[in-house]
Amino acid sequence: MNETMVCAVGNVATRPVHREMASGESTRFRLAVTSRYWDREKGTWADGHTNFFTVWANRQLAANAAASLSVGDPVIVQGRLKVRTEMREGQQGWMSADIDAVAIGHDLTRGTSAFQRRQRPEQTAGPAPRDRSEPNWETEPGDSPDAQASVPQRQPVAAAVT
Repeated sequence: MNETMVCAVGNVATRPVHREMASGESTRFRLAVTSRYWDREKGTWADGHTNFFTVWANRQLAANAAASLSVGDPVIVQGRLKVRTEMREGQQGWMSADIDAVAIGHDLTRGTSAFQRRQRPEQTAGPAPRDRSEPNWETEPGDSPDAQASVPQRQPVAAAVT
């Protein structure tokens, strides 16, 4: 399929609105993306034009976005761009640029974030979680390369399918 995928970096402009519908969970918010440029005359960075997008998240992404995002948060949104136009009787037509989000995250160039994995309800009764402690990557001086082979290696984690 030919779809326009975009990656937008900006700030959450409105409070995320979360809804639980028959088709599943959905969260939407407005994203403000302001260009920046170097003003040679003033010798400083200046703000350019601001574009606004309505970001739509569905299913687990919707629940996580609603629990994680606040107005003003710097975020990176990746998803499908959808430009809609609508004509209403007796009114001037309007246009909307929406992003159907695939991934949303805090922009770590502008701050820190503490990630917390959320458990799905169907996973709570499953097997005990694996030990996710970090292996000791440090080696003592004089250790032989053969001794390093006994250091446990990280196992790939299978991605959950939604």
